[in-house]
Amino acid sequence: MQLLQTLNFPNVTSPLLRLPSNGGILSPSSRRSSTGFQTHERHMFCLQYRPVCSSVFAKAASVEAETSSVSKATAEKDVLSALSQIIDPDFGTDIVSCGFVKDLHISEAIGEVSFQLELTTPACPIKDMFEQKANEVVAELPWVTKVNVTMSAQPARHGLAGQLPKGLQTISNIIAVSSCKGGVGKSTVAVNLAYTLAGMGARVGIFDADVYGPSLPTMVSPENRLLEMNPEKKTIVPTEYLGVKLVSFGFAGQGRAIMRGPMVSGVINQLLTTTEWGELDYLVIDMPPGTGDIQLTLCQVVPLTAAVIVTTPQKLAFIDVAKGVRMFSKLKVPCVAVVENMCHFDADGKRYYPFGRGSGTQVVQQFGIPHLFDLPIRPTLSASGDSGMPEVVADPQGDVSKTFQELGVCVVKQCAKIRQQVSTAVTYDKSLGAIRVKVSDSEEEFLLHPATVRRNDGSAQSVDEWTGEQKLQYADVPEDIEPEDIRPMGNYAVSITWPDGFNQIAPYDQLQTIERLVEVPKI
Repeated sequence: MQLLQTLNFPNVTSPLLRLPSNGGILSPSSRRSSTGFQTHERHMFCLQYRPVCSSVFAKAASVEAETSSVSKATAEKDVLSALSQIIDPDFGTDIVSCGFVKDLHISEAIGEVSFQLELTTPACPIKDMFEQKANEVVAELPWVTKVNVTMSAQPARHGLAGQLPKGLQTISNIIAVSSCKGGVGKSTVAVNLAYTLAGMGARVGIFDADVYGPSLPTMVSPENRLLEMNPEKKTIVPTEYLGVKLVSFGFAGQGRAIMRGPMVSGVINQLLTTTEWGELDYLVIDMPPGTGDIQLTLCQVVPLTAAVIVTTPQKLAFIDVAKGVRMFSKLKVPCVAVVENMCHFDADGKRYYPFGRGSGTQVVQQFGIPHLFDLPIRPTLSASGDSGMPEVVADPQGDVSKTFQELGVCVVKQCAKIRQQVSTAVTYDKSLGAIRVKVSDSEEEFLLHPATVRRNDGSAQSVDEWTGEQKLQYADVPEDIEPEDIRPMGNYAVSITWPDGFNQIAPYDQLQTIERLVEVPKI
């Protein structure tokens, strides 16, 4: 169709418009109208080049006939078949099977195709490749004349949103940055990772969970340095810096906390769950050092998507980090990357390792964590943390920023994989009078008698911690007991509330070892 329009404009240097050298039909003195050749000249031109004009009109007629003959059902099948050639390298399957293709509209009359590619995150590192390939494979269909691709991302919402505190329901991924040892640069990694993800197009928040020594107020410079309260909703409004939402006890006007552990756990819970985070793709939690009450509270209050482990080359750092990795393993939080900070520095054309080598590699090898990233000793990295501007913002093209970019891509890909996995689901089937357990990443599903689950409680209220003596007796639990509520506890367990007010923490691993119902009870 475009070729036919070209014939009306003599100034276009197309091969179809080159006249014979002997003057042909049109002489240099031929007069032209304001819209192109005069009528008789256009007529004579087409007579002289009838084969060319005929082939052009025939091609156009063929395209129109082919377009009109394609039914809507066939057209949709063709488009989806073409798009299924594009494989997501992280999931190992095509984008159609992944459910990325949305709002497919086809105009059979003019051969125009429009659709949306809804990815798992706006920070997808290969979104440009997806868009380009989608345009190419659909445009290759013989009846297609135009392709419109719109890129988008899935709404920010956790898979267990309905069972989470209201403030966390519109957060897609929660990333814990942990070291279990102070002074290794954990806060530096957390802040720079957050701003890297934001630079990739994601909506990001940072939660500083260190109440005793909050670092966030030093590392960023928001204009408003005090958290505000919403008196109507009784919620906390986070402050912001360069588009990233921030919450820290240091922004509460209290400085550093002087209080006992249980009180700190309550403060952490309140700050995290009552904040108006809004829709976030990633919430980065700067974990405090250690493996005590605060860390366990965080892992129980929120289902952490993944953890990034920060260490230094010293052997002492590895010992502490190993404890943290084991804690995350027990709580079913996957560790997706290790960042070895302060590895080396370059001077006089040589590379020096002042703290030795191998701690990060040892963590990766011993615990099977898939990715390792090295950060050098750089005065600018330390200075940026003290100045209130993250290094990835101050020097986005530097070597340190490139390392954080690689870390950000790793986190995005690993979180996307983890979100595709099905979580273990525990529900109470009242019609059967049984607790139904659907095991993650498996077709396995089984039923448990509520009384049996209650009798298998291993907490201090049921079993003496020192002697191992069973305090809860068999007869203490009625056979017809029913749970009042079942809620997930992080990634590793469920909390079951019983009629007597007791809250039982039942790990998924334990539920799989309890005696199962062979026959479905009759109600």
